[in-house]
Formats: sequence, C-alpha cells, structure tokens
Amino acid sequence: MRAFVTGATGFVGSHLAEALVARGDVVVALARRPASSDFLSGLGATPAPGALDDAAKLAAALEGVDVVYHVAGLTAAVDEAGFRAVNERGTRQLLDAVRRAAPGVRRFVFVSSQAALGPSRPGERLAEDAETRPITAYGRSKLAGERAVRGADVPWTIVRPPAVYGPRDREFLRLFRLVKRGVAPVFGWGRQQLSLVYVTDLAEALVRAGTVEGARGQVYHAAHPEVVLSRDVGKAIGRAIGRTPVVLPLPGALAGPIVGAIGRAAAAAGKPSVVNDDKMAEFLAPAWLLSVEKAERELGWRAAHDLAAGMAKTAEWYRREGLL
Repeated sequence: MRAFVTGATGFVGSHLAEALVARGDVVVALARRPASSDFLSGLGATPAPGALDDAAKLAAALEGVDVVYHVAGLTAAVDEAGFRAVNERGTRQLLDAVRRAAPGVRRFVFVSSQAALGPSRPGERLAEDAETRPITAYGRSKLAGERAVRGADVPWTIVRPPAVYGPRDREFLRLFRLVKRGVAPVFGWGRQQLSLVYVTDLAEALVRAGTVEGARGQVYHAAHPEVVLSRDVGKAIGRAIGRTPVVLPLPGALAGPIVGAIGRAAAAAGKPSVVNDDKMAEFLAPAWLLSVEKAERELGWRAAHDLAAGMAKTAEWYRREGLL
C-alpha cells in the first residue's frame, strides 16, 4: 500500500508513519520545511516537499496514493480564524487535491479530536453518534474539518482520539517535570473523568481505519477504556519516575484569572497558547469520556496500554532522550 501522511513530523503523525513502514507500506510524508527531510527519512518515509496550500506540490506528492492520512492540525492559535485556516480550510484544500490528483484513492482518514464532540457527563461514555457540542474554538474547527470530510466525494473515515500521550510528546513533558519537582497541579479538584490513549495504540487504530474495508464512511473513537481521574495522571507519572507528588488543586476561581492573563499576554504578542480563557472550559468540564465499543467491534482494535503502562514507557523515553 502507498500511503500519504500529513503531520508526519509531529507527535502522532510520526508514530503513524513508523507503524505503516513496519507493515511494509510505502509512506510519502508531506514536509513543509526542508529541515524535516532527515527526520522523515529516519522514520522510513519518503519526504514530499509542500504544504496544504500548495496545490501543485500536493498533486505531485499524491500521485499513485492508495490511502491518505490527514494528521496535520493546529492545536494552538491566536483566535478562531487561525484554527479554521488550518483545521477546516487546510482540510478542504487537501480534499480538493486528492479529488484532482488521486481520484482512485481507497480511503481518506481524517484525524479529528474528542474536542469536536465535546465533554460528557460523569460516568457517560459518548458514542460516535452522540450530538456534537464542542466548547472551544479548537473543537469547533475540528468539527468543521469533519463536516468538510463528510461532504467530500472521497471514501472517508474519521477518528476522534482523546488526549494523546507517549514518546515524542512535549505537552505531558511539562507535567512530568513538575512531578519530578514534587508537585502535580490539576484544574478543579482533580475529579474530572478522562479518556486517554497512548500514541502507539492510536497509530494502530489509524492504520486499521485506513485498511479495514467496513470502516469506509464511519466515525470511530480511539481511546483506552479505563476511566482516569485527572488527579491520578500526576500520581501515575510519579510512580513512573519514582516520585510521590503533592496534588495541587487549582479551582476555577483561582486558575481562571491566571490562565486568562497568560492567554491574553500570548495573544497580544501574537503567539498562540494552549493556556487561555477558551481552554478553561475544557479544563473544568466534569468529564471527557468516550465509548470505544465501535472501534473494538468493527476495527478489531483495542488499546494495549493503560495509564500505568503508558506512563512508564513515556518516562523511559524521556529519560533516554535526556529530557527528564
């Protein structure tokens, strides 16, 4: 199989590229910057210079492709227009290029997000057909990307992961470093219920989304089935690195003004930040739980790493890379 991957220089995309190469697939990876070529080659992929808004280079890269994996996306932006420029318009640009340059493509896999669906109630695992109620600009932009995919004349599959962690991730690294210092801050009182997924498990789900025949025209949630309390994330990290952190609750009344100030300062400087007023709604929602029964049943997939196993492997990688 010949696969085209966007976002292969990033966290999730790099693991997907490796999983595809391990299967024996030919992987063509979109490279926006020449400096990315060595990294992509090291993964076993063939770098394809270009960008989502460069129709000519996209067309050349898509020649002869069987499956397209659209992993690239923006998780931080100054405003909603910034999110939509990449997560919606960039998706439409890629879909247009696929229709023109790869009309025989067998599957277009769009990596969306749990944020496009929205939060759940405590104890409620939302299925793929639940009403979408995104509560952030990022979530709304990913939902707009989903709608673009659904409306396109290509055979598509959409995958919604929750928060993803594992080797090469830099977001959880911040929490690891805080826990190493003995503190595990948590928004609210640490009772938020979460679905999570380890990155190699997600990569395997994406591979199957692009290769299982019955997945065409379907949406899937890809997460480990365990329910994780937000306060337990820091504790699991502590066990993985041999620390017992103090869990530090940050109730909304305290955290809100601080987070808002950080976000406004970043916006004023023209620098996007994932910490802002908009994200506080996500941080303080009571639950973010996904049902994964459909993916298990139809894709034959099940996440292999629970929180303890995943954090142990993540800690091992951070240490090996000298990051922790």
